[in-house]
Amino acid sequence: THGILNEAFRRFNQLADRELRRRFDGAAERVRWPFGAQAGRPLPVLYGISPSVVPRPPDWGDDACLTGYWFLASESGWQPPADLLRFLEAGPPPVYIGFGSMIVRDAPRIVAVALEALRRSGERGVLPVGWGGLKKADLPEGVFAVDPLPHGWLFPRMAAVVHHGGAGTTAAGLRAGVPSILVPFMGDQFFWARRVAALGVGPPPIPRKELTADRLAYAIRLATTHRPMRGRAAALGERIRTEDGIGRAVSLIERHVRAG
Repeated sequence: THGILNEAFRRFNQLADRELRRRFDGAAERVRWPFGAQAGRPLPVLYGISPSVVPRPPDWGDDACLTGYWFLASESGWQPPADLLRFLEAGPPPVYIGFGSMIVRDAPRIVAVALEALRRSGERGVLPVGWGGLKKADLPEGVFAVDPLPHGWLFPRMAAVVHHGGAGTTAAGLRAGVPSILVPFMGDQFFWARRVAALGVGPPPIPRKELTADRLAYAIRLATTHRPMRGRAAALGERIRTEDGIGRAVSLIERHVRAG
């Protein structure tokens, strides 16, 4: 299937490719297609994915490389809000519920479902302010609204994370070593949701159109109390944290350049 998708992607980008060749006076002719060859050698294709999450498919060629995730270093000088720290210290780890940049017409319903699921599960919660029109004044006791902040700092402090299953958010949740509950909206999110469940580090996914307070509350209870699941999530997070995806990618690029 990857061969078919590469060809479809190439055809889809033909107009942009022609424009680049025109602007750079044909210089791009030396590299006809990023998944092809340069100077007779296959160009390496780097996948910023942990092999602990997606094992290398046996039919991939030597030019396809799983490097591990590409996490950036923490922002120097960043400090968490004092009121968030007070909330975290005031009780047990909460459950994060957020759906990133997903835009849907029923966002207010999803926020209401999330709040009701927290109430039914008896868990504290952290939600991103603004999504689905959420305002801090709307929140019940035990739920805190946050402005955008680094997932790498927040997720390890959660009991579990509920999100849409974007590749980056999934990586951050797995690295944190806590169970993930995925509510996929579209596209590759369904793939990541299946992987999380198959790895045993989260409950079965709940597609966005099937999301109810009962189903989410059950998933939250499972993620916060099921010891084997929590143990698997912690072990996977530890393995991911030992990987150096960026370093591996840089090494492969340098090796290819030196080989000429």
